[in-house]
Amino acid sequence: MMTVTEKQRQQQAELHKRLWDIANDLRGNMDASEFRNYILGLIFYRFLSEKTEDVVNDLLKEDELSYREAWEDEEYREALQDELTTRIGYIVEPKYLFSRMIEEIEQGEFDIEKLSEAISAVEASTLGEASEDDFTHLFDDMDLTSSRLGNNVSARTKLISKVMLNLSTLPFVHSDLEIDMLGDAYEYMIGQFAATAGKKAGEFYTPQQVSKILAEIVTTGKKNLRNVYDPTCGSGSLLLRVGKHANVRHFYGQEYNSTTYNLARMNMLLHDVNYKAFTIENGDTLEEPAFMDMKFEAVVANPPYSAKWSADPSFNDDERFSGYGKLAPKSKADFAFIQHMVHYLADNGTMAVVLPHGVLFRGAGEGTIRKYLIEQKNYLDAVIGLPANIFFGTSIPTTILVLKKSRETDDVLFIDASQSFEKGKNQNHLTDDDVKKIVETYRNREEIDKYSHVALREEIEENEYNLNIPRYVDTFEEEEPVDIKALHEEIKDINKELEEAEASLLEMLDELEGDEDGLALIEATKEVFRR
Repeated sequence: MMTVTEKQRQQQAELHKRLWDIANDLRGNMDASEFRNYILGLIFYRFLSEKTEDVVNDLLKEDELSYREAWEDEEYREALQDELTTRIGYIVEPKYLFSRMIEEIEQGEFDIEKLSEAISAVEASTLGEASEDDFTHLFDDMDLTSSRLGNNVSARTKLISKVMLNLSTLPFVHSDLEIDMLGDAYEYMIGQFAATAGKKAGEFYTPQQVSKILAEIVTTGKKNLRNVYDPTCGSGSLLLRVGKHANVRHFYGQEYNSTTYNLARMNMLLHDVNYKAFTIENGDTLEEPAFMDMKFEAVVANPPYSAKWSADPSFNDDERFSGYGKLAPKSKADFAFIQHMVHYLADNGTMAVVLPHGVLFRGAGEGTIRKYLIEQKNYLDAVIGLPANIFFGTSIPTTILVLKKSRETDDVLFIDASQSFEKGKNQNHLTDDDVKKIVETYRNREEIDKYSHVALREEIEENEYNLNIPRYVDTFEEEEPVDIKALHEEIKDINKELEEAEASLLEMLDELEGDEDGLALIEATKEVFRR
């Protein structure tokens, strides 16, 4: 039986092959940053369409009517509209179903303008409804009138038809998917066509195994979470992973990049998170924070590493940053994100964030903030060192910081997992066993030789609040002492064997001296040994 990791890789390989085929159809017309928007938009539209069919089939199972037949009856149509809007927040009419458009493509009857109508109709179906905010501008990045798709309607129809046919054969939502299809698709396309993509996927996409570690940490001891929050939610993959480990009542996130913000909303819906159960906002988390009056039971993030921010003096009066004595430097917002997340963390909550190693030891303002979190607040619960080169787009080693507001002890658990990985061609990978060891060590808070250490407050004070992991976890492997006497005997034995072999060979050469053709060769060989 395949492990989850093996299944993920197989499904990724299948997805990547299909995406490569689609990309080749589009590549001559536009660069990667453009055609990824079409591919992701169409994957999402296919999902919305199939979700509609699922709900309708359930509603009509006793009526022995097709969706198309029921839609033509005014009474049925009104009932279906009410049910669809309430249950999933939008409507895809029978004529706009993805499956219907695939039939039209195969029959030579499809027109790209039908797809444009379909997308407009879906967005219009949410107007005035509770789901409106979750669907507004979702398809803005997919311009079906662009001349990049072709110079006329016929050419655009031909190209988009090829893409849709390719997407129609992908395994989909209702299959046993272990991957985040939109996140994986986005990362793959950016990785393959990075020269024109413009943005590194690592900034908004967290590898599944790292997401799993964060999710398992923040759900430790909890099967139900009132809410979970990611201040730099990217494609939403981290939030969704937490939802796999606990029953989450509401997901909250904020994302700066508008394209990625759309992707996160799509991803929530694609993973069957009802429109009523998530709130994703678009904006700069540090400068324009959403949800300021809220507290969250779980907070997770993989922020952009060492990003610039304004560090405006007015932030000294901001309740997220006041009290620390210093602001994070303009050139490195890492601690600003930590302070922001701590502010949002509920008293009974857990926070886990992935950051570059510099946060462990850099001085100046960062050192002041780090000391305050440990000495004054006692929030720091664990420091976990991850291997290098496990994130797309950056080879640097990273660390997970775990913080809690209600801790019973003042020690800190250090885990050095930097050498626990499987080497890959372009990236290293954490195996299921690597993940399990990290999580179990965290949960058991155990000391493992050359792997983990529970450091008392005094140790951290002695190190002047420098959290560099080698100061606490000694991974040095001593070489075995050399036995000089045994080595001397071994050399004597080797020399003796060489002398015996030489004597034996010279004896064999002497026996061959009667062979005139070999005389010259024999003499030359004997001369070598005599030297």
